[in-house]
Amino acid sequence: MGYLLLLGAIASEVAATTAMKYSEGFSRLVPSVLTVLGYVVSFGLLAQTLRTVSIGTAYAIWSGVGTAAIAAIGVAFMGEGMTAVKAAGIALIIIGVVVLNLGGAH
Repeated sequence: MGYLLLLGAIASEVAATTAMKYSEGFSRLVPSVLTVLGYVVSFGLLAQTLRTVSIGTAYAIWSGVGTAAIAAIGVAFMGEGMTAVKAAGIALIIIGVVVLNLGGAH
């Protein structure tokens, strides 16, 4: 159950960060409200996740997957370029999360 909550926390954080892009510096109401609500939901779900998943594992997955997802959304939907360096950085984030989990962080 903890990992399902973590998945929800990641999805909420990614949605909130995406909405933040469209809030235009919090000058547009609907995207601004979605940003705040998304982060509140994300942190709430992350807090519930920590009841059953260790903090190092949960935070590594939450931040790493969230970062990689936002980078992918930027490339796929927001016209950001994908360079070899950016791809390598995303790969290193994912590898770091995997290594942390294999290393007994839970």
